[in-house]
Amino acid sequence: MHTGDGDDRPLRNPAWTSLIGPHAHLAEDLGLARRYPPDVSPFTGISDPDDLQAWHDLRALVGPGGFGVITGWDGEAPAGWVIVEGGQGVQITGEDVAGAPDDELLVLTDADVPDMLDLVKRTEPGPFEVRTIELGGYLGIRSDDGRLAAMAGRRLHPPGWVEISAVCTDAEFRGRGYAGRLVLAVAHGIRRDGQVPFLHAADSNAGAIRVYERLGFRVRRRPSFVLVRADGA
Repeated sequence: MHTGDGDDRPLRNPAWTSLIGPHAHLAEDLGLARRYPPDVSPFTGISDPDDLQAWHDLRALVGPGGFGVITGWDGEAPAGWVIVEGGQGVQITGEDVAGAPDDELLVLTDADVPDMLDLVKRTEPGPFEVRTIELGGYLGIRSDDGRLAAMAGRRLHPPGWVEISAVCTDAEFRGRGYAGRLVLAVAHGIRRDGQVPFLHAADSNAGAIRVYERLGFRVRRRPSFVLVRADGA
């Protein structure tokens, strides 16, 4: 299946384009800044990282001492901000990935959130909060004794695209192909909704990148991920 390159402009500032687009109903906003409620996601978006007014608006939005995650920006911290940590990532897109339905996977619900949070704590796939499940499409695999062994779901939603996120497998259950099954099943749901799947991964996570490439995804760009904190008590 070949769908062409698509319009990747929304992917260049994906949190912002999500929060002014398909996720606008979740957005907390002020001027040129947006954020998800902190119990949904730590991601924040500003219209233009080179615009000091956007940073001023974001500082007013998160409040003194507030945090935010900015994607695709690797500049100097503007006045009033401190860079807490940052890292290089890869953005991987699936224009040619059709996905595959998998009826054996479980649709995870609010009742599963405690187990999801526990799995995330053990595997550290990235930010996942008590309301992250509201971003939708979470699927999982439970072991014979009922433990949540693996999961994946959806996160950012720039127009035309949906990010597959929180792909994680408990160490005891790795090597069984769970991650691939979950990614393809989530991708199938995204395709069914008329969108194109994409992912982010740490640039250092060569194993995960290889898995995604075997599934048909390709590295499109290498954005930075920066955790910033507004000065003040």
